[in-house]
Amino acid sequence: MSAENALLTILVEKIRTDMLVLPTLPEMAIRVRRTADDPDSNLQMMTDVIAQDPALAARMIKVANSAFMGRSIKVNSLNQAITRIGLSQVKNIATAMAMEQLFVSQHEQIKERMSQVWRDSVNVTSIALACLKLYLAKNKHSNLNLDVMTLAGLMHLIGALPILTEAERYQTVFGDPQFLENALNTLSGQIGSSIMRAWDFSETYVQIVLNWNNSSYQLDQVCYIDFIRLGALVQSPLKGTARLQAFQPYIERNIVPDANFMDIAEIRLISQEVKALFS
Repeated sequence: MSAENALLTILVEKIRTDMLVLPTLPEMAIRVRRTADDPDSNLQMMTDVIAQDPALAARMIKVANSAFMGRSIKVNSLNQAITRIGLSQVKNIATAMAMEQLFVSQHEQIKERMSQVWRDSVNVTSIALACLKLYLAKNKHSNLNLDVMTLAGLMHLIGALPILTEAERYQTVFGDPQFLENALNTLSGQIGSSIMRAWDFSETYVQIVLNWNNSSYQLDQVCYIDFIRLGALVQSPLKGTARLQAFQPYIERNIVPDANFMDIAEIRLISQEVKALFS
């Protein structure tokens, strides 16, 4: 059996028997989420938790001062930042920021591939968030939220982690990048949804991770998956007529105004800011 087939067989069998080792949620994310979910918690308690991680605290202040939050008056303290962002939003944004810790490996090839997956996640999220921000400005009664979009975008490829970890044992698969790409496309949604359930995330995240790359999954109403797919399309190598045709469904549903939406100044600004926050 070739190494490629061996890896695929092992992955499928481990998924079937629930034996695949899934990544654990970073400790800081667990503490933030536990605090946010505590009915007796308040903004000061959340500030105290995040203050224990100076790097995270600094990034939360950057978020509070970004175009992403739509505020012009700058805040200078973590307490002010948490107050501006809000308790429930901090829960998702802080968790999203902690995700980067998972995309690491001691093996050089795996490390590079994980870094690429994280970069792809950030790029897609930056576009998805920018487009959602514009969409919400015109659809004020939408139940979509920027903080949920942030976390969903940065986790939509989370299923790649166990695949890449398993691939460390089969170095020859890296001689065939197409095989690894196929394995990621075929299995990462199913694995990712298992991770979401293991982390006790809501069904919203389970369905996003499971179905964003499933073209047969379509909802009548505009949802987070639409924006993730839109971000992925912008990053895709599609050119010319094929690219225009790919954008058409999003234009028809008024998710974006036209195929040149990436030229809109607000979308460019927010997209660049989000990249800077998570890169």
